[in-house]
Formats: sequence, structure tokens, C-alpha cells
Amino acid sequence: MLTDNLQSIQQLLDSPSDLLTRTFKVGSTHHLCGIVCIKGLVDKNLLNDQLLKNLLLNLPPDNRQMPKSPEDMVSLLLAEILTIASVEKVSTMDEVMLAVLDGNTALFVDGTDQVIIISSKGWESRAIEEPQSEALIRGPRDGFTEDIRTNIARIRRRLRDPNLRLYAMRIGQRGKRDVVVAYIEGVTNPDIVKEVKRRLETVDMDDVEGSGFIEEWIADSFLSPFPQSLSTERPDRVSPSLLQGKVAILVDGDPFCLVTPITLVTSFQSPEDYSSNWIVSSLTRTLRLIAAFIATFLPALYIALVEYHHGMIPSKLAFSIAGTREGVPFPAVIEALIMEATLEILREAGIRLPKPIGQTIGIVGGLVIGEAAVAAGIVSPIMVIIVSLTAITSFALPTYTFAMTLRVIRFGVMMAAAFFGLYGVILVYIMINIHIVNLKSFGIPYSTPFAPNFPRDWKDVILRAPITMLDQRPQMMQTDDENRQTNE
Repeated sequence: MLTDNLQSIQQLLDSPSDLLTRTFKVGSTHHLCGIVCIKGLVDKNLLNDQLLKNLLLNLPPDNRQMPKSPEDMVSLLLAEILTIASVEKVSTMDEVMLAVLDGNTALFVDGTDQVIIISSKGWESRAIEEPQSEALIRGPRDGFTEDIRTNIARIRRRLRDPNLRLYAMRIGQRGKRDVVVAYIEGVTNPDIVKEVKRRLETVDMDDVEGSGFIEEWIADSFLSPFPQSLSTERPDRVSPSLLQGKVAILVDGDPFCLVTPITLVTSFQSPEDYSSNWIVSSLTRTLRLIAAFIATFLPALYIALVEYHHGMIPSKLAFSIAGTREGVPFPAVIEALIMEATLEILREAGIRLPKPIGQTIGIVGGLVIGEAAVAAGIVSPIMVIIVSLTAITSFALPTYTFAMTLRVIRFGVMMAAAFFGLYGVILVYIMINIHIVNLKSFGIPYSTPFAPNFPRDWKDVILRAPITMLDQRPQMMQTDDENRQTNE
């Protein structure tokens, strides 16, 4: 039976070069055993020193305890010989295959259908580094990695709450990707947790290659450009979110964690806000809000004023703009589209190229192309200033996905301004607000705490109140435990 089982595994995997199989007898017993594992996925030291050495050299105390049946041998292995903490018994080939491909070791005993699965995961992984997509000045410097076990440990390192719950599941018909849902029992609304689990269970694809697949699959509206889950690689951003009653989703092989539900104001907040004085943090958040408005509407306002509403421009400024535009063969909208498209291409090129070259291309390319375009009379100098200011303000936002959303909306607002002037800009602004009010993230309206109105939550939205006043969790989350501070 042992030989048949080993041959079945080899046939299922087509005898790959990294498949390790070995048969042996345990100590001086007559029972034949075999192990199966994948090289590169297991810990070599654990396999050699703690597993094989114990199996080959560890003998029962006396001959009276010699196991007579294969089932007794399995019991002896579990009770006296195996010194590894995590072991379990399975009885189907599907369970064995999944465990082996997950980095565990399968221990077969000839004559029984019971297989011992030994936790021996030990593949190479990237060391803990500073988050690459979320720069910070003051705060922890560690970020998530591609190993889900390390990421869970980073959360537990910060959140020593016995009520922290980690619900593990596998997603993907073929990939069988490990996914963990983290929340705090007694704080998080149970309805939100059930809804997150339900949506994850509906994921039906070969493999979940990253958190972006899950983010799009479980979103309330896949037609919305606004992010409905927060994607972060900072553990110090996930832990406070869990304490607010939110749910975190970790995907094995992806250094980004999804936090949900979120609202519009979440995209303007950063963990660094709580490392600074409340006055400074409030000013910083206000600047981010202004930056978001500039990044979205500034080119469209320029197009509308120059093409349709000249009378709204002060006389001296109008003469200055007219002088800079003299000789430019294109209308303002074509100027803006040319410069914005060029900027987006340079930005993408800077990301795809190696980091030293990418930074050079992004800075030098923008300066050279902008200066050459002005010298050639294709665009006006003021358009270069507006596009540059738009790009700078978009970098001021702490959430990259939200900044990407504003980049998409900006082109739509520019086209509306080109056709209808300020009326088009106002119409698009109204449409955006209508969409935000109707959008939800796991049942939580995207426009909260303004619509619906939760005045208590205004203490930590755009303006941040002092820490001593943040004594309750967000009311919009409808948490089981609303108090964050012990009031005696």
C-alpha cells in the first residue's frame, strides 16, 4: 500500500524533479514508512534533524511497547516519537496533495490509510523592509511581506488582544491560495464579518494572484472608479483599523492587506496623523483635501475659463494668459490633453524602469519635454505650470489607489469643460457627489459620516481632535463595543 501511495503521488505530479520521497523503517520496528515533500518548500533543518533523526534513531522504551499493527505505529509516532508541534492525521489523497504542495511533509505508514501531515514550511521569503508604496517620516518602518505567516505575526505583534480572530480559507480552484480574514470579536459588527466571508466564498477563479483580484471581486460596485477597500502594506495602519471595527483580508504571496469597509474620508487619512500634534494633523488633512480638489479640477477650470468664460478672469491675468498663448496653434483642451497624456506616460515609464533610471526619466523627461514644447510653440507656459501643479498635488495624497481614481476623473472633467464650460464642470461635480452618496462599502455608505450624518465621528475626519477626545469608536461602524477609553 505504501508503494502504491507513493506512485500515485508521483503520477499526479508527473514525477517532478523537486519531489522528495524516501522509505525507511522506524527504529528497530518492522513497520515500513515513507515521507513525501517538495524541495524548496520545506525547512531542511527541521526535516533532517527533528523528523528523520527521530524516526530512524528513536526507539520505543522496551520491546513490550513495540507496535503490532500499523494503526498502533501511527499512534506511537504521534505520542512519543514526533517532536514537531503541529501534526495532524488525514485519510484522503486530496488532503495529502494539498498539504504537500503547501510546504508540509506527508508521513505514510505501510498498511494503513492514515497519513500524518507534519508542518514543515520553510521556503525562502523577503526580509521585512520599509513599505515601498507608503513613505513616512515618523512611525514604524516595517512593512508586510509576501509570506502570510509573517504578516499575521506583524499584526499580532502590535495587537495583543485575545479576541483577535483569524479566519483562514483557501480560494482558487487550482491555486488554493491561503486567505485570512482578521477581525476583533466583540468589537467588529458580526454582520460585516459574515458579509466579508460570504463574498470571499463566492470567489470562483483558477487562482487569486493577488489582493487586487479579491478587491475587485468583493467590491459593492465594480463600475465605480473609487476604491472600496483600503490596500496597504503597513501593519501600523491595519491594527488601528481593526480596533475601529473594520475587517482585514490578507492574501498569501501579496505584501498588501485589504481593509474594509472604508469611506471617502479614509483616503485622506494616514497613520502618521496620529504621530503629530492634532493641530498639525488637522492642517495636513485640510491640505490633502485642497490638493485633491486641485488635482481633479484645476485643468478643467483653466479650459473652461480660457475657452468660454473670459469675463471671469481678472484683466491683468487675462492679458498675461493671452500673451503666453500667442502663437499656440491648439485650443486649451488639446494643450491640456497633450500635456496630461505626456505626463501619464512619463509617470508609467518611471515606474516600469529600474529605480535609478526611472527617477531620472521622470524628472529630466518632464523638464526637457515641457521646455521643448514651450519653445516649439505647441503649448503655453501657463499650461505647463498647471499640469505640473496638478501632478504635484496628486502626489500629496496618502492613498495611491485614490490618487489613481482622481487621475481618471480628471480627464472626464476636462472633456466636460471643453464641451460645456463651467456648466460641464459643475454637472460632473454634481454627478460625482451623487455617485459617492449612492456608493457603499460592505453596507457602509461611502459618504459617511456626512450623509448619513454622524456628528460624533466628525472628531476624526478632516479635522482631528486631540487624542483624549477620541474616546469612542466610529459610530458609523456600529461596533459592539463603542468605548476606546476607560472612563472612570
